Amino acid sequence: MSTPLIQLTPYDEFNIALEKHVHPRDWVNPKPDRPYSLVVIGAGTAGLVSAAVAAGLGARVALIERELMGGDCLNVGCVPSKGIISSARVAATVRHAGEFGIESTGEVSFNFTAAMQRMRRLRAHISPADSAARFKEKGVDVFFGNARFIDNSTIEIDQHGNHQSIHFKKAVIATGARAAAPPIAGLDSVKYLTNESIFSLTELPSKLGVIGGGPIGAELAQSFARFGSHVTLIEMGDHILSREDHDAARIVQQQLIADGVEVVCNSRNLSVCAADHGIRLTGQQGSESYDIVVDQLLVAVGRAPNTDGLNLDGVGVEFDKQGVKINDFLQTTNKRIYAAGDICSPFKFTHAADFMARYVVQNALFSVGPFGRRKHMDLIIPWATYTSPEIAHVGMYEHEAAEKGMQIDTYIQKFEDVDRAILEGTTEGFVKVHVKQGTDRIVGATIVAENAGDMISEITLAIKNGIGLSKIGSTIHPYPTQAEAIRKLGDQYGRTRLTPLAARILKLLMRFNVGS
Repeated sequence: MSTPLIQLTPYDEFNIALEKHVHPRDWVNPKPDRPYSLVVIGAGTAGLVSAAVAAGLGARVALIERELMGGDCLNVGCVPSKGIISSARVAATVRHAGEFGIESTGEVSFNFTAAMQRMRRLRAHISPADSAARFKEKGVDVFFGNARFIDNSTIEIDQHGNHQSIHFKKAVIATGARAAAPPIAGLDSVKYLTNESIFSLTELPSKLGVIGGGPIGAELAQSFARFGSHVTLIEMGDHILSREDHDAARIVQQQLIADGVEVVCNSRNLSVCAADHGIRLTGQQGSESYDIVVDQLLVAVGRAPNTDGLNLDGVGVEFDKQGVKINDFLQTTNKRIYAAGDICSPFKFTHAADFMARYVVQNALFSVGPFGRRKHMDLIIPWATYTSPEIAHVGMYEHEAAEKGMQIDTYIQKFEDVDRAILEGTTEGFVKVHVKQGTDRIVGATIVAENAGDMISEITLAIKNGIGLSKIGSTIHPYPTQAEAIRKLGDQYGRTRLTPLAARILKLLMRFNVGS
């Protein structure tokens, strides 16, 4: 019998269905009789894709997971967070329905318990794609238990005291990362939430504290405020989403405040302790002190790589607090062992792990002959933060271009001048594109919009395939759409090509044509 370390709560019909897919209690590990071409440790996105691709190409593959298949993304990350974000957006839309001429004669209330139940139902509905049964059908041998390297060709699996050894030719570490407590005074004295536990809530906290204004903190702070919690978000920097374009982050911060989030930036000397009716947060904001008591506390800062128990030292795999060290080809310091995903990447995104996994299979198993090896740093990785509005980015920021000594031109299209955005009441935001100076070659872009995560793909495609702003400007986009903002940037670039000399020539040609 195999029981996951993470216990799903509440243990209702939806979490029972989820568990049956991603860590069946009656699962019996296979008993292999020969080595595997590839053993993958960790069944999050990087591990699942590595195993599926390798098995699909004919390799003999084993996949080892100690907790829940699907990893953070399915269980405690992308899927549940976007589930509750969607409910929170509807709640916000209903509250502002009067702006669109919609009148309600009755009081509208929000049922947090039902929203969380909806999230669990949809998560369970999605989970068969990551299930043990599905990967077994793909030809992957699925093992549950704790994996530990014994030597350069052997991994031991401990399933509740039952030890089993399997042998490999190549291995991939895809164990990801987990929430880690930051060094905050008194934090270890209280029971706090992380992304691994907040989705188990069934009752809405009246007062929620959030430490950390990064993507997780910003998304969940806004969502819980829209649900009706009084949310206080504490951030050490001078604004939330500190890694993003400052103009973009400012717009999102203003919206969080409009949604009722109390944002405390420039926080110093934060300490935490238990209070009579919750958790007390004290600190300084500039020259002022603050003293806040909350019912629940979400810590949304700090991640640690899952390297414990793998015996990486024993097989010569170097790692540090940031994760496993890899070369350009995703190979660790042990040439037979590779890594992919959050365990080794600075890009902690599901889609980044997906494409790293595709490269790792090619490099580990098919790097000879016509295939060759692929460098993971060649990947062009966009990302999005799913606040309202969303922020999406790809390529370089302005400061990164400056650090590399690259001269750039920047084009900005505000949504206040885009008809569809005006009609939908979503004029706060912009598309900002950086091009190499004197050219239309795109080197980076940021979008702030309700659906920025969808819009950024057009620019990502352009960067990857060398499509410049001029070609985007000459491509017909449907009217009216918010994506028309991207085409308008092409028009902006086109106008810069109309030099004074070219303008004079055009006037002469026009005069000639009119005269004839």
